[in-house]
Amino acid sequence: MELEAEFTSEPFRGEGEPPAHAVKAREAAELAGLRTEFGPLGTSARGDADAVLGALPAIARAALDSGATRLTLRVQPPGSTATDRQETGSVLDGMVREVEAELGSTLAELDRPGKQRAVRLLEERGAFQLRKSVAAVAELLGVTRFTVYNYLNRG
Repeated sequence: MELEAEFTSEPFRGEGEPPAHAVKAREAAELAGLRTEFGPLGTSARGDADAVLGALPAIARAALDSGATRLTLRVQPPGSTATDRQETGSVLDGMVREVEAELGSTLAELDRPGKQRAVRLLEERGAFQLRKSVAAVAELLGVTRFTVYNYLNRG
């Protein structure tokens, strides 16, 4: 059986290079032979269930030893993510349409202050509680995920 572990380390940093704690956690997963998908503050690692479960202590240690103040972890069989993405997509699409209507423009056409406002409005509606929503919103805005996290941290 295969498993997917998704882990996020904090503190978040704005634009630029990812923080050492995120990089070291990913490296620990790769050293354990897991396939990774690296994001600015979240990483997915897949592999055989025993390999994933065996790697979790090393991943946690690497992140915490490298400056993480918090590590959030979710483990599940990878097949369930397709349904998650479909549900996230339709719910997020509705939120984005509402925000675009409120701001009078598509997210991509907004200037920087408009994009910051859009992120705040989406956060108020709970958009960033949805799985993979930061990446989806970043793509719609035409910015990086780091930029979206930066906008979120400015609150």
